[in-house]
Amino acid sequence: MKRVGIVGIGMGLWLAMPSVSHAETYEIAAGDDIEAAIAMLQAGDELVLGGGMYVVTELFTVDLVGSEAQPITIRAKDGEVPHVHRPDANQNIVDINAQWVRFEGIEWSGGSAGIRISASEHLTISNCEIHSTNDVALRANDGGVTYEALHIVDNEIHDTGNTGEGMYLGCNENGCRLANSVIERNWVHHTNGPTITQGDGIELKEGSYGNIIRDNVIHDTNYPCILTYSAVGNGEANIIEGNAMWNCGDHAIQSAADSVIRNNIILSANASGISLQPHQSGAPTNIVVVNNTIVVPGSRAINISGAVGPVTIANNAVYSEAGPAIMVGGDLGQIDIVSNVGLGGMSGGRGGYADGDLVADFVDAGFHGGVPNDVFPGAGALQGAGNAGYAPEYDFNGLPTNSPPDVGAYTYDADGNPGWALQAGFKEFPDGGGGETDSETAGGTDGDDGGDESSTGGDESGGGGNSDGDSTAGSGGSMDGSGGEVSSGPDADGSQEDEGCGCRADGDSTPLGIFALVMFGALTRRRRRK
Repeated sequence: MKRVGIVGIGMGLWLAMPSVSHAETYEIAAGDDIEAAIAMLQAGDELVLGGGMYVVTELFTVDLVGSEAQPITIRAKDGEVPHVHRPDANQNIVDINAQWVRFEGIEWSGGSAGIRISASEHLTISNCEIHSTNDVALRANDGGVTYEALHIVDNEIHDTGNTGEGMYLGCNENGCRLANSVIERNWVHHTNGPTITQGDGIELKEGSYGNIIRDNVIHDTNYPCILTYSAVGNGEANIIEGNAMWNCGDHAIQSAADSVIRNNIILSANASGISLQPHQSGAPTNIVVVNNTIVVPGSRAINISGAVGPVTIANNAVYSEAGPAIMVGGDLGQIDIVSNVGLGGMSGGRGGYADGDLVADFVDAGFHGGVPNDVFPGAGALQGAGNAGYAPEYDFNGLPTNSPPDVGAYTYDADGNPGWALQAGFKEFPDGGGGETDSETAGGTDGDDGGDESSTGGDESGGGGNSDGDSTAGSGGSMDGSGGEVSSGPDADGSQEDEGCGCRADGDSTPLGIFALVMFGALTRRRRRK
């Protein structure tokens, strides 16, 4: 039965039309009580937010349960931008505890953390903007929780404060974890402001598994653009693919273990382009690094230290102005180096690397560390030089790879790059290339992912670490006397986030391992719809 008129107290909330059997669609306008409107939603309902400012000044919580057949949607009205703003840092903007719920097209600003995700599953946050927060923009780190099937997609995240991560996902020491989730096509930038103490782009904590971090554009961070830890045996490796990164304040990608890193483009980092190094209880093992393009003006393109198990480095374009292109320390019997081409040579390893030429091998590449920078391959040493046994099915543009495969993230085309030119903004795809996600990726439907950090500098000492305290109580986080979140406070389970990771292990270190590509075929890039 249709209901028309005023629903709730002091709230212009009315039925637009039923969207699913036994479900309703409501609409509110700026100035209405957004929290009360959300609280009344049932499975299958849709809430449409009109454009304008929704100011929240008290604790704002969302506690909703939809279903696979009847998800709950909270979205922007077509053509309008609702803006949820908290003018102080006494609370997060919003705390979300939800199952089968979607937030779409909403701008979020202010507060302590922006969006804090509590024990949630099948939660989608898409086409949102999160910015000007006093702390982390988006966090999912409640102690003891396993977050399943989150989907963080097409969001712009920028201008954070304090610890300042774009996304902080999971807990230190496997205290909580993100599983089978997807983080893709986000634009994360400027987590390096003057008040930032850490500032990773995407940080995925220890114990998280089966996640995909894909097709994101990340730049101007204070700590690594992407940081992942070990899965510690909880599940499948995490996939990091198709991302574009530059001006990363530490490494561009740092990973401790259990990762597939492929088809990424890295233009600059204060430390290494890709660093595989020990962190917390993990050390490099079960890692595949294939078909990445790394053109960096500073340190190593790829650095491996402290490996304890199989690692493969294959088909990468590794050009380092300051060199070496690849640095390996330890037992070479633990690492497989195959068909890499670059500039800067290899230190500590042998075989699997050949010198190239920056000018001849790319259309118009440079060591200036930013965009525009055309690292699409020319008719040089990268063309057809890859090893087919390691090549992904698709390239950075989501287009099929050549046979024999090319070295680096792109597939050569004599007509030039058919896809998106590297630039600040969201990654776009050519006709026939990547596009919308197949929802059933990474072992679940929707998804999310994250990372941690290290510091700048040279060797294994020194280095910061993410010290965001995993949130406690429903207040949205522990508070200091000024009302701001105490980032180093205890986790909900009583554990403590690390004040400093001491994880900067760039030098030669312990033995490295050879990798058997057991799971590589199962984790090859899935074809996605335009």
